[in-house]
Amino acid sequence: MEQTYQEYGEPENRQRKHLRDYLYVLIKRRWTVITVALIVAVLVLIVGLGKDPVYTSSTTVLVEQSNGGENLNMPYNFYRWDPEFLPTQIEIIKSKSVSRRVVDKLKLDTKYPDYFFPKTEKKKSIRADLQKAVSSFFNKLFQPEADPEQNKPAVEPKAPDKADAIAARLQGGIRVSPVPDTRVLTIQYTDRDPHMAQRIAEALANAYIEVSMEIKLSSTQQALQWMTTKAEAERKKLEESERALQKYKRDNNFVTVENKLTIYPEKFAQASTQLVEAEKRQEELKAVYDQIITLKDNVKKLETIPAIADNAAIVSLRSQILKAEQLIKELSRKYGHKHPKMIKAVGDRSILIREKKAEIKRITESIRQDYELAQSQLENLRASLAATKNELLDVNERFIQYSIMNREVESNRALYDALTANIKKASTSEGSQSINIWVMHAASLPTMPANKNPKKIILMAAFIGLAAGLGLAFFIEYLDNTVKSTDDLEQRFGVTVLGTVQQAKRGEAIESIVTNNARSPISENYRLIRSGLLMSAADHPPRTLLITSMGPQEGKTTTSINLAETMAQGENKVLLIDADMRKPRLHTLFALTNTIGLSSYLSGNSDENIIHSLADQHIDIIPSGPIPPNPAELLESKRMKTLIREMSDRYDFVLFDSPPIGSLVDGLLISTLVDGTVLVVRAGKTTHDSFNAGLKKIAAIQPRILGVILNSMTARIAGSRYYHYYEYYSRDGK
Repeated sequence: MEQTYQEYGEPENRQRKHLRDYLYVLIKRRWTVITVALIVAVLVLIVGLGKDPVYTSSTTVLVEQSNGGENLNMPYNFYRWDPEFLPTQIEIIKSKSVSRRVVDKLKLDTKYPDYFFPKTEKKKSIRADLQKAVSSFFNKLFQPEADPEQNKPAVEPKAPDKADAIAARLQGGIRVSPVPDTRVLTIQYTDRDPHMAQRIAEALANAYIEVSMEIKLSSTQQALQWMTTKAEAERKKLEESERALQKYKRDNNFVTVENKLTIYPEKFAQASTQLVEAEKRQEELKAVYDQIITLKDNVKKLETIPAIADNAAIVSLRSQILKAEQLIKELSRKYGHKHPKMIKAVGDRSILIREKKAEIKRITESIRQDYELAQSQLENLRASLAATKNELLDVNERFIQYSIMNREVESNRALYDALTANIKKASTSEGSQSINIWVMHAASLPTMPANKNPKKIILMAAFIGLAAGLGLAFFIEYLDNTVKSTDDLEQRFGVTVLGTVQQAKRGEAIESIVTNNARSPISENYRLIRSGLLMSAADHPPRTLLITSMGPQEGKTTTSINLAETMAQGENKVLLIDADMRKPRLHTLFALTNTIGLSSYLSGNSDENIIHSLADQHIDIIPSGPIPPNPAELLESKRMKTLIREMSDRYDFVLFDSPPIGSLVDGLLISTLVDGTVLVVRAGKTTHDSFNAGLKKIAAIQPRILGVILNSMTARIAGSRYYHYYEYYSRDGK
């Protein structure tokens, strides 16, 4: 059971609370919960039942978004879902414009001014006027004087409009809520007069319809006005662009620009084709002409040129010459060369040969002329193509500017036409609504006050009272950081709890309870603690013990006396030493003189016997003696060590009652000289912070801590976990 401080200390991660822990809190503080709940419930009942009666009248309206005729192909029941639609309509109903329209429709500012502004309110405003006067006095007293002309407002403030004030009051009584899973809104108005509540609720629905129509008409009119102004500007812009285009066409002779633009490309393409053909023809003629120039007058070779050989006349002459030669061969077989027929045939052949030569010469001359003509045509075609190309480029350049201006005209015309069409469309649908509103149920006259429902008030009072009681109980528990159970010590600080001691009954002497009532629950508590101390060491029980606490009035002296008496019941000799030389109490409790004692022995001022034996008991007492100026120095002396050594030889157990270690060093000094230290903690008084601070001080000297005794435990502090245990022993009185 022995522990050192390394095992102590508040852990960073505390154990998570369970549901039963919250139940223990409620049971422990049940009287707080019950008392607060009853008080709050009674107050709520008094306030709820004591209120002036008010009446609520309601009407329901169906609100739907209209297609507006934009898409006639949509089904009739088509509804475009908009999550912001109904909240927007609710805000419109609760707006000041709707409330002001209700005031105007019902003439509340002229017919019922005293209803909304009773004359008795003037008496109630005396306190406000007094507060205003006092505030103005102190402002003038502590603020520097200012130039009155400088602080004078430029415009005198207008008096508040009575109709606006009534509208603001109406806004406070309006409640609008949507019916779940529908497009229906419930409009409610609460007033002290049921007839007024009905009239205003009914007027609210009608005013909402009118305001919705005005919003639609206002937006349509603004759109029409904007589109009309925009269309007029676009019309002027279109006219200006058309005039500029017409002037450009006139200046650049673009009256038939489209026809010209189609002719020039065709002409250019035709010229290009002719040029290619002419170049091909010229190349062919040049080849033949070059052959003719090369062969000159060689008729036989000239005749082999395809352009001459394929000539029809040459072919015909060649055939005739062949026939003439065949005739000469036939005649030569019959006649001699001087025969007239032979002479005639030879002459005819010669004539044909001369004609062929003349024809060849004519053909060559014709080829030369064709070649020269082809060259001339080629040059002409090239010049014509260049002229056509230049003219086409010039037309294209002018046509680009024409196209730019023409596109501007078309764009302006399209925009103007679109605006004109939209104006006609908006004018046609100006009377239509984008929101359809129907009053489903008219406002009815309320017969029962809305705030006088006894069941509702009782339930509300019970709920508010219970919530207040529970909240206060948990809040007090949260603020209460005292040690309340062994779980607090073991789980939070990791210390060993030797036992708990029940709080004594009123009028019961706790200091002598072990002697006077040995069978009481408290005596049993101390016997259990004694057993724990005797078993705290494996080899032998501690013989010298220090009983101390973190702070004053935590029961260390009472614990020291009862432990000493409990240990003495086993025929053990026990010595109890009052080591509290600052505020000693043992001599008073045992009716002993304190002229000599521990301080006398430690200071060496007296050699008398300082031990007092108690009659009929096995315990002896050493009182503290006169209060010295330096108790800590005496406890550190060699005589203190000698005293402990001698007394431990003479007695079975030696117990020291020392000052609290939270504020004094005396107990810490003694803890280093004894076999073990026992810490006393008072339930419901010792705080977690003070206990943790004391443990930190113990860490510096590393004494042998045997455990902790939780003192003054009660069922109220411990909760239901210990309630039945205490109730059992208290009822039996054993």
